[in-house]
Amino acid sequence: MFSFFRKKAPTPPSPPAAPDRAAAPAMPPAAAPAAQIATPVPAAREAAPRQGWLDKLKAGLRKTGSSIATVFTGTQIDDALYEELETALLMADTGVKATEHLLADLKKRVKDSKTTDPAAVKGLLADAIADLLAPLQKPLVIGEHKPTVIMVAGVNGAGKTTSIGKLTRHLANEGATVLLAAADTFRAAAREQLAIWADRNTVEIITQQGGDPAAVSFDAVTAGKARGRDVVLVDTAGRLPTQLHLMEELRKIKRVVQKADATAPHEVLLVIDGNTGQNALTQVKAFDDALQLTGLIITKLDGTAKGGVICAIAREKPVPIYFIGVGEKLEDLETFDAREFAQALLA
Repeated sequence: MFSFFRKKAPTPPSPPAAPDRAAAPAMPPAAAPAAQIATPVPAAREAAPRQGWLDKLKAGLRKTGSSIATVFTGTQIDDALYEELETALLMADTGVKATEHLLADLKKRVKDSKTTDPAAVKGLLADAIADLLAPLQKPLVIGEHKPTVIMVAGVNGAGKTTSIGKLTRHLANEGATVLLAAADTFRAAAREQLAIWADRNTVEIITQQGGDPAAVSFDAVTAGKARGRDVVLVDTAGRLPTQLHLMEELRKIKRVVQKADATAPHEVLLVIDGNTGQNALTQVKAFDDALQLTGLIITKLDGTAKGGVICAIAREKPVPIYFIGVGEKLEDLETFDAREFAQALLA
């Protein structure tokens, strides 16, 4: 069993054993537990790529964070500062409830720390945002079930199929075997796009033209069990939450998957476009009501002025965020870290 806190870095050649470890017996390959597909990456080896990711995140959130950061360029902490901050947070689509929470929390932190410098208040706001987002930080765990069945939903244009391709690469990098299910059966472009990702990542795909999405999902889960795959990723058709007949199709897929595996789906993920602001929160609420979401993937945070919506989600519908994306490249999807996000937002 393993979980995704970081992307796995390439393993360098093993150095000679240190004298104090020479006596430790090596575990024979056959004795290693099957669930231990991946091991934690030492911090020193992962620091460089993670720093590169943070630089991209800071650049991506600059449009959101700049309007908030300018509030702290004054000379005193007064009601005018808090009013400007309230406006900036609302403009960043933080939402009324999250904005009220952050302002109350910030005022308490300023009072407790006896801060008099407006520039220092920005750091306190970053702490408040990090604490608000902390409950959303949760790893995607693979290995408790075999296969782990992950159902992925989202509206058209949110980046759902692309995110599945990137997630497949994450899984493959950690040593997991993946089977893709092209359950968006009525849109040829979706099947073709998923097939391209399957080819890039050298994984198998279950697909059929014009078939029933639930039947494809059932076949994929059955095949995943028979072939001993670690993960089955089910790509569903994009739809708006107002399209009730299509939302019912999603429920049907979930019910049929449970017939193939009574414990599945083990994860139900929603991919949302970070540029859509408060509409993203509406999508989370609607899809959660229909499917009982277990996690989110938030895409397209690069260049958005509405990145504050993550705070709104944390306050009003705290579904865990597994990954966030700031670009089209494979490495532009990374695990969500609450403190990193808060610091990048106000960098």
